[in-house]
Amino acid sequence: MHASSDLRQPVTWLPPFASPDSPDPVLRHFLHQASDLLCEWIGTAADRPPLPVVRPEPELVPGDQGCDVPALLNDLQIVMDGAYQPSHPGALAHLDPPPLTASIAADLICAGLNNNLLAEELSPGLSSLERQLCRWFCQRLGLPENAGGVLATGGTLSNLMALVTARSLQGPGDGVVLCSRDAHVSLQKATRVMGLAGDGLQQLPVDSEGRLCSTALERALQDLHRRGRPCLAVVATAGTTIRGAIDPLAEIATVCRRYEAWLHVDAAIGGVFALSEDWSPLFHGLEQADSITLNPQKLLGIAKASSLLLVRDVGHLHQSFSTGLPYMDGASGEPHGGELGLQGTRPAEVLKLWLGLRQLGEQGIAMVLRSALERRDHVRRRLDLDRLTLLDGSLHLLSLHPHAADADHCDSWSQTTRQWLLGQGFMLSRPRYGDRYCLKAVFGNPHTGPQHLDRLAELINDSLL
Repeated sequence: MHASSDLRQPVTWLPPFASPDSPDPVLRHFLHQASDLLCEWIGTAADRPPLPVVRPEPELVPGDQGCDVPALLNDLQIVMDGAYQPSHPGALAHLDPPPLTASIAADLICAGLNNNLLAEELSPGLSSLERQLCRWFCQRLGLPENAGGVLATGGTLSNLMALVTARSLQGPGDGVVLCSRDAHVSLQKATRVMGLAGDGLQQLPVDSEGRLCSTALERALQDLHRRGRPCLAVVATAGTTIRGAIDPLAEIATVCRRYEAWLHVDAAIGGVFALSEDWSPLFHGLEQADSITLNPQKLLGIAKASSLLLVRDVGHLHQSFSTGLPYMDGASGEPHGGELGLQGTRPAEVLKLWLGLRQLGEQGIAMVLRSALERRDHVRRRLDLDRLTLLDGSLHLLSLHPHAADADHCDSWSQTTRQWLLGQGFMLSRPRYGDRYCLKAVFGNPHTGPQHLDRLAELINDSLL
């Protein structure tokens, strides 16, 4: 069916592919309608709970005939009705803030462009944009001039690529990755995928603030050296998942240099704070890392997924992942994006990151960071610390459980209180830390105002009565 230029009549059928000869009025009308649905869903977030009470199921498989426009829009509405709502002021469970408005638009344009960052000829302008933006991040974090990076679909993949890079530079061997016991679970996945031995990931003790003990790290490296076993990498964490702790990066970097160990910093959670001079001192030593994972999606509101792997020498990525791409023309200058990581086909995720940063500007970035910390402090000041044990660090996360309670009591309290809070419009998560469960709030939601924070603290205090 050909697109009609007269939209005074109801639009019933959407052409499968838009015409390359002129703007398609039917596509334009459909996108407007779909955008209206999305804007309505976001704009009424406070009227519904963060998690849907009922999850309607759309039709799963295609029918014999394609769907018309009303059916497609209805399908979209059903999916929205069953979705988690990050824009709700009480959505405080995870590192999933509402998306930036410019990032939403960029994701739409990314889909329309349908460029592939595998190779320069498939995404000429966007490939250049990715390289330049990675260099900007490297510069802001204090890495040297030959540093660079690549975008990846999530921090798990960024961490995996970092460890693969570290191993490729050392050659085969029964290597070990060292990290803290509070490091992200993606490291467990990475070492499994890499086929390391059962003890290929060794998790070391943390101090009272949840930070990797540098003395324990040195002892572990001494032990590996004594047994003639290579250390593939030391992974420091700049923002642990439950406490938001930042490992002592400078101390760890010094130990790593002494033993010539690759230092990877998983800064997926906290790294964006290092972009601001107000908080960069918290990350002293980050500039000495050999590789860094950074996830702007976790606080800055870049639409998912948005993760970067940055390396001290971008040539190490090419050395680790290059295959020659025999089915593509050679790159005009720097290597193809598909030669710098595990992913081949890659969407233009750089677009939503770049446009989101452009929307915020330096002042906007600082405001997002500052506001998140202020929300955490606001709640912290109102909690009953005589009856609560807080597990927090330097970032915008706060975990807690009843003071002096045993594991069984923490288990039942966290389950009951989480469900009660959900009924009051607040969604917190329930992670396990050590031998007990706790409740965790993440204060990256810009829609959570002082009135919400006061009410949340009041409810938590009341749960202890």
